[in-house]
Amino acid sequence: MEQVKSIPKEKFQFTSKNDTFHDAKPKTKPIGYFRDAFNRFCKNKGSVVGAVIILALILFAIIAPFCTPYSVSYKDTYFRETLPKSTLFANTNFWDGCSVKEAGKARFKYLYAMGEETGHNAVKNQKYELLDSGMYKFREDSYYSAGCIYRNFTMEEYARLTAYQDETGIQVIYPTVRVADRPKASQDAEDANYYFKTEGTTRTRIVYDENDNVIPVYWTYKAGEDDSYPYNSLRIEGENGFEKDGETYFYAYARPVPTGVQCRINYYEYYVYNHRNDGIKKPLFLFGTTGDGQDILTCLASGARFSFIFAIAVAIVNMAVGAIYGAVEGYYGGKIDLVMERVSDILSAVPMMIIITLLKLHMGASSQILVLFLAFFLTGWIGMAGSTRMQFYRFKNREYVLAARTLGASDARLMFKHIFPNALGTLVTGSALVIPSMIYSETNLSYLGIINLSSGNITSVGTLIAGGQALMETSPHIALFPSIFLALLMLSFNLFGNGLRDAFNPSLRGTEG
Repeated sequence: MEQVKSIPKEKFQFTSKNDTFHDAKPKTKPIGYFRDAFNRFCKNKGSVVGAVIILALILFAIIAPFCTPYSVSYKDTYFRETLPKSTLFANTNFWDGCSVKEAGKARFKYLYAMGEETGHNAVKNQKYELLDSGMYKFREDSYYSAGCIYRNFTMEEYARLTAYQDETGIQVIYPTVRVADRPKASQDAEDANYYFKTEGTTRTRIVYDENDNVIPVYWTYKAGEDDSYPYNSLRIEGENGFEKDGETYFYAYARPVPTGVQCRINYYEYYVYNHRNDGIKKPLFLFGTTGDGQDILTCLASGARFSFIFAIAVAIVNMAVGAIYGAVEGYYGGKIDLVMERVSDILSAVPMMIIITLLKLHMGASSQILVLFLAFFLTGWIGMAGSTRMQFYRFKNREYVLAARTLGASDARLMFKHIFPNALGTLVTGSALVIPSMIYSETNLSYLGIINLSSGNITSVGTLIAGGQALMETSPHIALFPSIFLALLMLSFNLFGNGLRDAFNPSLRGTEG
């Protein structure tokens, strides 16, 4: 038998009877339920990335409308389908508001002549390439391609505009063209960019000189004649009266009309003049504009903000109602559960489209947001109630619940103090996943035109995508940015929901993720 080693006497110490011993203070701090859930959530890198993207999208929806001078109600028909532009890339061939075009001689000369006259180059930097096929390849600037327009002014408006030119040294008014010298083809008769000689009655054709350049046909009048309204402001470069056949002539910059005068103005500079008090220094649309001339950045941020607020509000209401309804079902069971479950089955069997249609017929088209809210609420809480019911059936007969009941705990305390916290993880995860699902449903409804949310300063992501669908070949950017937003939202919420599910799982509490 193995001999037990003796312990040396010096290892033993006598103590005084007056000494008092206490348990040592724990060196680690206790971790609460939510702190432990947060720690486990942070260890899931995919979920953290999803949360960061969601936060970025929410901040975009909140902050972006305050960082742009435009509003959802803003529209400009001359800047429709304008391409995205950033000042950081203005000198590059990326995000510069331009697109590569190949055009015949007539179209190219039409655009090239704009830059020759005003300096606003519709052909970027007036650079082009003549292809072997005879076509011209160039980058068309969507901000300058509007060129000049004819516009009528009262005498007061005319005086203010000429005063603005004199103060800033920026020319807005350009020499006008007699009606007789304008294109004869009806579709181009009021096109102010034809300041040069044309021919043809059914199709406008440009007449060129011997050097293949356009021939200006500005309205001219002899010094001393009263053929146009007097103009004493900026003139185009090099024109301050010119000699012809021994006589001095001037270009006419205004044509009398019954309401005042008609001028030929460069729309880009007129836009700057017209919006000088609105905080808009020049037209610049980071995401471009829609087919109606709305700023996509502003509309997307406004639509995203509405979607977030609407989805979160509906999710909170559905969670509250569904949790209470499901808790009562699962806790009491029996006949109460049977009756309440049949009510849920009946409501869930009614198609969403029928609910929306009936609500729209009853409430009218002026209550689109309320119709959408009621449609999502009437059936949206059922899934939450079913999840809560299952969790209550799972936990209501556990030992700690029976112990609390034995000690006299009330039904309300048992339901919401002892059982409900165990179901919280499932409910929070379900609510988090309901938000993107609701946004996606709202987007689909507005995309299909079933719900019209575009009124006043409100719009939706689905409306933007629907508006861009018809212009995919010419202006894909209109649908691109809303689609990217929706794709990022759905993907990030999926990652985020997976992380929440694991973080709030009570069986994983205290484990290493």
